[in-house]
Amino acid sequence: MTQVDQIALEYQQSLAMLDPVGAFTRGDLSRAGELTDLSPDGERVRADLARTTIRRVLATAAEERAGVGAQAMLERLAVVCDNFDQDEWMRDLSVFGAQSQIRGSFDLMARTEECDWDLIAHKLTLVPRAVEGLIATLAEGLARRRFAARRQALACAAQTRVWGGGGPGPGFFTTLVMGYRGADTKLAHALEEGAGSAAQAYLELTRFLEWDYAPSAPARDGVGRERYHLALRRHLGMELDLEEAYSFGWSELARLAAEMESVADRIAPGQGVPGAVSALEQDPELAIEGEDNFRAWSQDFLDATVAALDGTHFDIPDPVKRVEAMIAPPGGSPAMYYTPPSSDFTRPGRTWYPTLGRTRFPLWNEVSTAYHEGVPGHHLQLAQTCYLAQDLNPFQTLIGGVAGHIEGWALYAERLMDELGFLERDDYRLGMLASQAMRAARVVVDIGLHLDLPITRGQRFHPGERWSWELAVEFMMENSRRSRTFCAGEVDRYLGLPAQAVCYKLGERVWLQARDRARNRCGAAFDLKAFHRIALDLGCVGLGQLLSELGGLEPADMPGRPSR
Repeated sequence: MTQVDQIALEYQQSLAMLDPVGAFTRGDLSRAGELTDLSPDGERVRADLARTTIRRVLATAAEERAGVGAQAMLERLAVVCDNFDQDEWMRDLSVFGAQSQIRGSFDLMARTEECDWDLIAHKLTLVPRAVEGLIATLAEGLARRRFAARRQALACAAQTRVWGGGGPGPGFFTTLVMGYRGADTKLAHALEEGAGSAAQAYLELTRFLEWDYAPSAPARDGVGRERYHLALRRHLGMELDLEEAYSFGWSELARLAAEMESVADRIAPGQGVPGAVSALEQDPELAIEGEDNFRAWSQDFLDATVAALDGTHFDIPDPVKRVEAMIAPPGGSPAMYYTPPSSDFTRPGRTWYPTLGRTRFPLWNEVSTAYHEGVPGHHLQLAQTCYLAQDLNPFQTLIGGVAGHIEGWALYAERLMDELGFLERDDYRLGMLASQAMRAARVVVDIGLHLDLPITRGQRFHPGERWSWELAVEFMMENSRRSRTFCAGEVDRYLGLPAQAVCYKLGERVWLQARDRARNRCGAAFDLKAFHRIALDLGCVGLGQLLSELGGLEPADMPGRPSR
């Protein structure tokens, strides 16, 4: 272990104490019963830890600072410090924010033994204090006029109301403890009391967001160019020419639209993409009825994909072969998501599907989504990183996770499965193209909304007009073939997490650029399976560093692995 590795390990251990929810989500099961201090003091302590760690790394030998892990570490820690110094921490309000992370951490807790429920009962008692800290941080933002947009406050309030039981149904925490089937009446009472206090805390957060925060928050949704550039560094780990990226999004949409029309014409001749989608949606032979049946189909599909790829296109370690398909609890994001395994793989990697009340699931656009969230997408990448944790600096594992690296790989994985011949059916290929088009539309909408750009002249969609929430929802519906409810939730998410929505398509572009550069440099020696192994063995790094590491591969590198 190098000195930098030791510093990274000590940072990881300290951060786990200061952010146990993040540590538990990343796989540290010892933190399952703890919640993060979300108060201003908690935020300041974590920023101080990052600053101290940067100084320690810079004091090491030059050859150590030049390593892959050290560079990844310095890049991520600089973003943490800048995020604090520019006050982003006190207006970090989105449907994927702290209130969602608190609730989501309960999804990952074991519920088999009495001791598991004891831990849940204890953790429920910590929710009010965690929520109180979050309210204090948001209140400091109000006092210092560091606001999130009003729309984000109201979207989060709608979310916390559902989880707190203020809407139809019993609420998340009440539903959680209803799952206890043991005979210990004292524990049952503790669970009920804890659920009540947690639910009340979420309803208090709802009241704060609606009555204290939203009236003072600005109506303007976009964050502007300066804040957007910081968000780009946070989510991509590189700088971008935003006008070029905006133009790229439009050109990708045009390319994908032409491909979709061609495939659609084979499915429903003369009826265009809407006609083809309608035919696929209505065909009873191409849909699954019932939530339980859909979860079972998803599990079978994940297992079959692992079996098909292992030993041919990837060498998948045995612990990584296990991935579970789950149905997401109501009230969260409308988009499917993934949670990584625990460090010892006793908690497997899981894909989470929000049904949004639906009981019928057409499959034409679910196959590429399963590749994205499962294998060879998020699960293969992140579970492989977990498997290699002993060989990597912690900043190359999940502690330094860069969304553009992670989401870019998952979108690249969808395209890769098409290249490898797994999407020969026209209905599944149309689903993959629609998925790609939605991600290209995100680039256009996210940059356009946050920078207040005009819609490019010459486009048939409202040319020359300025982007608004209403136009963005309409645009996403047109380019994703999804419902208005889904697209409204998507746009709210983009506005609450600036630059996160672009990391899929722009991240995929970097992965493709890195592959093209490696192929050109290696010539006949280039091997795709070896390239993927080398790429995944790097762990998670910023996109700028990824392009440098993979784009510089030589023929001699193909059989081996890059050094740390």
